[in-house]
Amino acid sequence: MPYSALFRAKICCLIAIAILASTDRLRAQESNSNSNETSPQINLLDSQFLGPGDLIFVRALHAPEISEKPVRVDESGSIQLPLIGSVEAKGLRPDQIAAVIQSKLGQVVRDPQVTVEVTEWKSHPVSVLGAVKTPGVYQVQGTRRVLEVLSMAGGIDADAGAHLRITRYQTGGPEDPLFHGSGDSRMAEISLERLLGARRPEFNVPIRPRDVIVVQRAKLVYVIGEVRRSGGFTLREREAMSVLQALSMAEGLTPVAAAGKARIIRPGEDGARIELPVDVKRILEGKLPDVSMLPHDVLFVPRSAGRSASLRAAEAAISMGTGLVIWRR
Repeated sequence: MPYSALFRAKICCLIAIAILASTDRLRAQESNSNSNETSPQINLLDSQFLGPGDLIFVRALHAPEISEKPVRVDESGSIQLPLIGSVEAKGLRPDQIAAVIQSKLGQVVRDPQVTVEVTEWKSHPVSVLGAVKTPGVYQVQGTRRVLEVLSMAGGIDADAGAHLRITRYQTGGPEDPLFHGSGDSRMAEISLERLLGARRPEFNVPIRPRDVIVVQRAKLVYVIGEVRRSGGFTLREREAMSVLQALSMAEGLTPVAAAGKARIIRPGEDGARIELPVDVKRILEGKLPDVSMLPHDVLFVPRSAGRSASLRAAEAAISMGTGLVIWRR
């Protein structure tokens, strides 16, 4: 092959390689662009955004009409300021609303230098109800997770059940896969045992403003009278309890217990109570089968002497609901 022909062939090969490489790069860029469009980066909702009810302090240099005066965001999400009138605050962070005020104020005041400080949050309520130490409504600033909010409510009570439920009324933005439902609200049910034991970190979900957290109360059985540790004992999920198991939880009978004259006091319809005789002595001896207890049953073991007086005391304790300790296992 002549030299010039060989040279031209090499040039053509180099051009073809360059075209193929350029095509591959264009395809890779297009693929990345499509991937970014179909899988946007997920960001948690920022709880520092202003909303109705929040109280702010606006400080503006060279504008004494505005400076050091508290302003509350109204129900429409706006604030009213001298010199510039209405300013939309809903959905803005403090630094963002400061920039908006400074821009508007700059048209009437030279170099105003505006800062905004939130002195009272009212637009980020989270309700914590059920089996917690101090149920109520808490204002949550920044990103908080469910364990942090439970800590704000003093932690869970001894009679907390197996699950807590989070109802979310504020929709929009990325949603946690644990939440289900449609319409204006979604709901998640979370195992307390797995959450508190850190066995499922994904259960410690971020909390949003206006979420409602309800810690379910456990079902209980009560053992009172002549036992070593009287009180209420929680039933784990889908768990039944027999008389002997309840006595074991109560650490057994005292020496003066009238084991043959025990009673199960069971709530009936219309507030009535049903008394079922239980011969614990014969059950312990294996002469009678064990007896199952239902949630809210009360096993009363009287003293061997003065049974009537003890029974009246037990009934008074049940009706008043005092002096019973809840034991969580």
